[in-house]
Amino acid sequence: MELNVYQDPTGFEKLRGEWNALLRRSDTDTIFLTHEWQSTWWRFFAPGRDLLLLALREQGELVGIAPFYRQRLADGQIVIQLIGGTEISDYLNIIVLPGYNKQVYQAIFEFLCTEIADWEAIDLHCLPAAVSHYESLRESAARQRLTLQRRVEDVCPVIPLPATWDEYLSMLDKKQRHELRRKMRRAEREADIRWYMTSDPHSLTKDMEDFFDLHRKSSPDKEDFMSETEMQRFFHEAARFALDRGWLELSFLLVDGEKAASMLCFAYNNRTLVYNSGYDPQRFARLSPGIVLLAYHIQDSIAKGRAAFDFLRGDEAYKYRFGGQDSEVLQITIRRGA
Repeated sequence: MELNVYQDPTGFEKLRGEWNALLRRSDTDTIFLTHEWQSTWWRFFAPGRDLLLLALREQGELVGIAPFYRQRLADGQIVIQLIGGTEISDYLNIIVLPGYNKQVYQAIFEFLCTEIADWEAIDLHCLPAAVSHYESLRESAARQRLTLQRRVEDVCPVIPLPATWDEYLSMLDKKQRHELRRKMRRAEREADIRWYMTSDPHSLTKDMEDFFDLHRKSSPDKEDFMSETEMQRFFHEAARFALDRGWLELSFLLVDGEKAASMLCFAYNNRTLVYNSGYDPQRFARLSPGIVLLAYHIQDSIAKGRAAFDFLRGDEAYKYRFGGQDSEVLQITIRRGA
């Protein structure tokens, strides 16, 4: 197996034509592993990190991408991690063509153990448990006398979507079904309620700024997350390429013509990914604008025939009230033999 190493950003450009094609054939296909997301993340968050992008080929065909970087932590430990970061990307992984897991992992570990001398751990975050390939990783690592530790890092509540809105409502418990209907009827009765998704590239910058404003007002944690200019610049860029690719679903709920709530979602691989949301708790609270907008989004996803409505990482209570079922996300740490 041929292994190519890219240690500067030109590697992203060299793999551009093949990256997403491999991703679509893999079982780890998610927006957070697309060439667009990964290369954009690197452009904005590379400082202090050394790129270690590995591409693996079998008879000239690209069969694996390990989007790694190397970083020295505050305690002096040098670790190898996946591009995407734990705060911004909900699902990450090594991208592998089905049937090549062991060969790809063996080639990666052999290279890292023989050619890269100074690392102490490979720290793999945000791995969906269903496609973590833990046994293949463990067996391949053991050949290089590496040890693995696995833990559940988080959960992603997911709603498996039925064919109709009525079927979805029947999935909820009686109390939640009643509350949801009541809140939707009250909002529609007491105000002029409309909602829309951004589709015009010319209005995207303004809509993203309005989303940031509602996001920051939602809670102190969200205000901190989106307070940095670099973070906002990243999301402006991500929204731009997502809109261009047909992946963006940035929505707003209008109450009497005023933006009262917003959701930043992605439509990818026949799933709705609920990335983040925002609302002004001081305005229109009695109308539950965030809940109403979320209900409209679920209705829309069902109408579009989506397979799942994925709330992404975090076990917030409202996700379960809407029918979310936990899927686990793992952290796998690989260390030199002990």
